[in-house]
Amino acid sequence: MSLQDDEKRLAGEFSVRYIEDGQVVGLGTGSTAKFAIEALGLKVRQGLKIRGIPTSVRSRDLATQLGIPLTTFEEVQQIDVTIDGADEFDPKLNLIKGGGGALLREKIVAAASRRMVVIADSSKWVEALGRFALPVEVISFGFTATIRAIEQAFIASGCPGPMSLRYASSGHPFVTDSGHLLVDAALERIPDPADLADRLARIPGVVEHGLFIDLAHTAIIAGSGGVQFIEKR
Repeated sequence: MSLQDDEKRLAGEFSVRYIEDGQVVGLGTGSTAKFAIEALGLKVRQGLKIRGIPTSVRSRDLATQLGIPLTTFEEVQQIDVTIDGADEFDPKLNLIKGGGGALLREKIVAAASRRMVVIADSSKWVEALGRFALPVEVISFGFTATIRAIEQAFIASGCPGPMSLRYASSGHPFVTDSGHLLVDAALERIPDPADLADRLARIPGVVEHGLFIDLAHTAIIAGSGGVQFIEKR
């Protein structure tokens, strides 16, 4: 594995320290969350009693393969802890997520959680969000009108930048687990993430966006010097 993969694995393995017997656990999506799910699977085989709510088909399939019992929002009212990765996070623990295409379900799970633990390698820590392209999930109907509205939101929030429709490896437009399209915006720097999040949320054709504001409580950052823990004040 690469050094970055080693850091991801270290962060994922440390994250299970936040999980206690009997809890409902949100299972994130992505390369770093995969290591956390694998670590949880080992704990379950050793006797840990939990139930998981996955944020994607991929995470559901992995959890099932590892023997992690799953549940649904119809069976539980709240999630105790969600462990998920991030494409970027800033000093206030605001995040950009959605690089793996699961941002809608990830945000639903995060918002229903008492605690969200973000796990990441050291490259994901930034002073200001925006270096990673911001994903925005949209419906296909009225696509062009929605894109125009998104462009205006970027301008109004002080971070204009080009957008591109995401494509799958098949050459067809990428379709999320919920059946929507994704556009990725290269904004470089977002001066006010909360303002932009509010503007995007008010556009009818936008299903969800990749700005996670005031949802994360803890960050576990693995780097060459070990593991750093950051708690939101």
